[in-house]
Amino acid sequence: MSFIQLIRILWARKAIILLTLLCSIAGAWLVVKLIPPRFEGTSRVMLEIVKPDPVTGQMMSSQYARAYVATQIELIRDYRIAGKVVDEFGWTSSPAMAARYAARSIGDKRDFRRWLAQIIIDGTHANLIPGSNILEIGFSSTSPEVAAKAADAIRDAYIEQTLVMKREGARRNAQWFRQQASKISGDLAAAEKRKTDFERENGIVLQADNSDTEEARLAALASTAPAAPMPSAAAAATSGPSAALLAQIDAQIASLSQTLGPNHPQLQNLKRQRAAVAQSASREQATVRIESGPSLSSQLSAQTQKVLAQRGKVGEAQRLAADVSVLRDQYNKALQRVADLDQEAQSTDAGITVLGDASIPESPNFPNVTRALLGAVAFGLGLGLFAAMIIELLSRRVRGVEDLAIRGVPVIGTMAAAPSAKSTSGWTWPGIHNPFARRVTE
Repeated sequence: MSFIQLIRILWARKAIILLTLLCSIAGAWLVVKLIPPRFEGTSRVMLEIVKPDPVTGQMMSSQYARAYVATQIELIRDYRIAGKVVDEFGWTSSPAMAARYAARSIGDKRDFRRWLAQIIIDGTHANLIPGSNILEIGFSSTSPEVAAKAADAIRDAYIEQTLVMKREGARRNAQWFRQQASKISGDLAAAEKRKTDFERENGIVLQADNSDTEEARLAALASTAPAAPMPSAAAAATSGPSAALLAQIDAQIASLSQTLGPNHPQLQNLKRQRAAVAQSASREQATVRIESGPSLSSQLSAQTQKVLAQRGKVGEAQRLAADVSVLRDQYNKALQRVADLDQEAQSTDAGITVLGDASIPESPNFPNVTRALLGAVAFGLGLGLFAAMIIELLSRRVRGVEDLAIRGVPVIGTMAAAPSAKSTSGWTWPGIHNPFARRVTE
């Protein structure tokens, strides 16, 4: 089908198109007049999702922030918030609302307050303004004053409920951490008792850093350099009265041996004195060795043997001490978390900032007359064109020479109609001024 054929068809069926268009516009205008206008009140709040928590200092991740916003939007339309608005409006004691509730459908088994809350829920919507953390709360009503008042009431109820839920969550978490701290405290006491009993039974004492005192003593001995020998001091330490007397007697014996024979009574008497003094000098030297104690090398060797002998026991004691340290750290962290949550449970910050009150709307947002009429025009034209084409296809007419274009059959000629006396226009485009201006002749 060519463009000129389409124009001829639409022109021929212009009455149908015009009638459909007028009916569509009239229907839209009737709907606009019959439907009661609805006004929308909006109230805005700012979600502090990028602000660190005032108690814990933690920030919300971007992935969790999206889920958080979606949760807040659903929470705004929750029954608990809608119920608070119903109570604030006093609808439960309203005779008009009671009459509407009595006229509800038989299958509706909801109680009065929940039925009223559903009215609030149905008129409530919320959305996050793109590119910001501002949440817009809206309520639609047939009264502009009620729409603005309800938007503010929903906002206040939402903030109050958010704070209540935040406190309740903090209290529950604090109670759980408190129970965990109590359990860890019992485990810590048992671990400390096991460590103390093991140290007492095996004679092991660990220092504050869980190091063994015997190993510390061995390290101290190993790091001590042996002192250089001092002959004069050693001689003084090993000399005594008996040793000096023994030296004098030896000198006398050596002197008399040059002049007296070995069996001389005086020489024999000196030898007996020397034997007695030598025994006394030996006892003095032994006493000096005992008082001076063992040598450094012997002490290091003895300490090494002692450390090696109890190395396994020391390792077990250190393992028990590590268990105590872990439990003590867990206990301290649990107590700190309990303190943070207790403080959060007393917080008055809901993490929401109010951005002014809702203003009373001046014009209804539904129905939109301009949008409704434009939609009716588009719908009427579309429906008219569709109806015209369907009718034309069901009852085809020959409106021009193009309609007789059959393959292999030539058109012999055409004959124009005589110009009408009323037609004075010089526009002779076929099918526009007069769709039937051309008649086909054979």
